[in-house]
Amino acid sequence: MKNTVVITLESDKIAALKMYLEQRNSSLDEEISKYAEQLYGKVVPQNVRDFIDMTAKQQKAEKPKNAHTKPNNLP
Repeated sequence: MKNTVVITLESDKIAALKMYLEQRNSSLDEEISKYAEQLYGKVVPQNVRDFIDMTAKQQKAEKPKNAHTKPNNLP
């Protein structure tokens, strides 16, 4: 599950960031996401990150591949 984080920055600074990031073929969303991942890797202990990865993989494996099943008792 993805969450949204809200930050506050002056509109002129945001406009400048977007303009210069566009010149580098990037976006503010991409760059902030990269920094958030780096911060996560720096702050959250490795064993906790491993646990989160394992539980995410387990949840993906538990999801049924086909949600629509045909009833067996049709005439």
